Amino acid sequence: MDIKGKKAVVFGGTSGIGLATCLQLVEKGAEVIAVSRQPDKAGDVPAGVTLKQCDTTDESAVEKLLAECAPFDILISAATGGSRAVGPFTSMDMEGYKGSFAKLWGYANVVRHGTQHLSDNGAIVLVSGAPARRCKPGQVAISSVGGAVENLVRAVAPEITPKRINAMSPGQIDTPMVALEGQERVDFYNKMTANHVINRAGTAAECAQGIVFLVENDYVTGTTLDVDGGWVYAP
Repeated sequence: MDIKGKKAVVFGGTSGIGLATCLQLVEKGAEVIAVSRQPDKAGDVPAGVTLKQCDTTDESAVEKLLAECAPFDILISAATGGSRAVGPFTSMDMEGYKGSFAKLWGYANVVRHGTQHLSDNGAIVLVSGAPARRCKPGQVAISSVGGAVENLVRAVAPEITPKRINAMSPGQIDTPMVALEGQERVDFYNKMTANHVINRAGTAAECAQGIVFLVENDYVTGTTLDVDGGWVYAP
């Protein structure tokens, strides 16, 4: 796909990986609509990006928004969906575990209602996470949701062809989701990536490059691209 002149809708597009993706799409000449639950809290938005408000877990709102944005060629969701439960599974609050799946339900809403407005050679990209295939202690909920997202992509791909759908799986990425600052932030990421093949945190821009690849390459569908610094292969 030649991104220049194409129209993209990016859920979760006002911070972190989603924002970095919007920036790269604009640089390649796309018209971009960035969707957020709280667009009023977005920072500087570059020219070429339009802000829209929507919660992906509100199916009717997602359906309405996508109809308003239609037609489009690129559909991306990096929206987290809400809180994520962490800690040992056997002592985890089950409501917290269930709540972690808000991300999956949001993705399902976006894909179901977005596919019908996507151009025939269009592309969908969802954001998974490295714990889906290499779960560290305390990440059972995150791993479960990520695994479901990746399987959703594999299952949906044959149904929507020639339209394409893929997932990008990030590792430990330095984004605003971690609220720590200064040396405390540096120490946190150093600890989290100490045994990774590339022992540093990744950047939102590096993840966005993976998403853009999945958009541009017409011969890739139903798969997951790892941008994880070797998380999956860590000893």
